[in-house]
Amino acid sequence: MDRIDSSLIALRRIVRATELFGREIRQSTGVTPTQFRVLQIISENGYATAKAISQRMRVSQGTVTSLVDKLVRDGLAVREKSTQDRRQINILLTDAGRSILQDAPDPLQQRFVRKFAAMEDWEQAMLVANLERVATMLDAEEIDASAVLDTGEIRPVE
Repeated sequence: MDRIDSSLIALRRIVRATELFGREIRQSTGVTPTQFRVLQIISENGYATAKAISQRMRVSQGTVTSLVDKLVRDGLAVREKSTQDRRQINILLTDAGRSILQDAPDPLQQRFVRKFAAMEDWEQAMLVANLERVATMLDAEEIDASAVLDTGEIRPVE
């Protein structure tokens, strides 16, 4: 097998792993991996703003608004005006949202994070550089993508 075939197979395995995990998390929790990540970010401090979520996930605020709308509609999160700054809207988890975080399978990205953290610094730098190069080779630099291993709707950055 030549290097082109080997690299395409490796890419397909990565895509397939994210598809399988996405299916697993949706079946066990009813949310997508991206929605799950939003729940995780909110839970870190007990609340979050759409802007903070947008910055952490490196997606547009419009994308976050859409994600939060669905979480609110499903009773997993609520929006409340900040008591310190009435212009700010905080997003908080409901009991149902906290329950999803407790009962969910180990997220695929957490597995990656643990193994990545165990690598030497130079290995991490090399891997990041190579992954960014692959993204460039696929003309994917401008695709709105969070730090969540999920396949789903692809939106351009706004």
